[in-house]
Amino acid sequence: MWFKNLSIFHLTEAFTLSPAELEQKLEALAFHPCGPHQEFTFGWTSPLGKSNQQLVHSINGFMMLCLKKEERLLPASVVNEISQEKILEKEQQQARKLSKKERTEIKDEVIFDLLPKAFTFSRKIYAYIDPKGGKLIVDTASAKNAEDLLSMLRKSLTSLPALPLNTIDKPSTIMTEWLLKSKAPDDILIEDECELRSPEEQGGIIRCKRHDLALPEIKNHLDTGKEVIKLAISWADRISFIVDENLSIKRLRFLDLIQDQVTDIEANDEAAQFDVDFSIMSAELANFIPRLLELFGGENQA
Repeated sequence: MWFKNLSIFHLTEAFTLSPAELEQKLEALAFHPCGPHQEFTFGWTSPLGKSNQQLVHSINGFMMLCLKKEERLLPASVVNEISQEKILEKEQQQARKLSKKERTEIKDEVIFDLLPKAFTFSRKIYAYIDPKGGKLIVDTASAKNAEDLLSMLRKSLTSLPALPLNTIDKPSTIMTEWLLKSKAPDDILIEDECELRSPEEQGGIIRCKRHDLALPEIKNHLDTGKEVIKLAISWADRISFIVDENLSIKRLRFLDLIQDQVTDIEANDEAAQFDVDFSIMSAELANFIPRLLELFGGENQA
């Protein structure tokens, strides 16, 4: 279980629930498949998959959760085509144009009839709570997915005071300075990908991939006022990733130093391997996240 993206939230109040207490609160919103006329459904499911019923998986104080969403696949083009045919048929029968309300009612009837026959597909959003560090870490690059999970967690717990990470210094300012000076902190290696944006409204964006970011052409763009809004870096030879201006982490990879720890531990089955991966990953991120905040002036909790 290795996260590939990080959307990180700061818990503004201490998280005091035990894994058993959290489990009990999640049970009321456990996942159930879509009913015949449901377009989608959300719910908590076991992070360990179908073979396990436990909704909270805890290792070393970290608590893993998994939100599952199932949707019925009903293409708008199909709905519109059938609705239009029925609308035209009714207009011809009645020799008049249907009102907007009548057209909407026909479309709703078409959706109601088609939904039970539609295929379903599902996706899972994983996250874990770090009570000691006061963080919620979601494995997603999508702000909407992160908000979906946070919203469901708030429903389950009644309340969960949590805010996106915020730092004293603007990440774009610090990352721009790294490229302008061709120098970053000793534990940071700038890699070969970035995104630059002009500061004015609707400003131009330049994306560089597999490119030497120390070349003069990059500095020329920065000298004209462009700022770094995404940058590929690696930290301490342990992880590599792309960080953006909002401190979202994308394309997270755990490097050889970490993977060697995994191979050194023998796991007898999938559940044991999950524990090994989760234990090493959560411990590594518990060290990394404070350093990430430190790079940008420390966490602003105001």
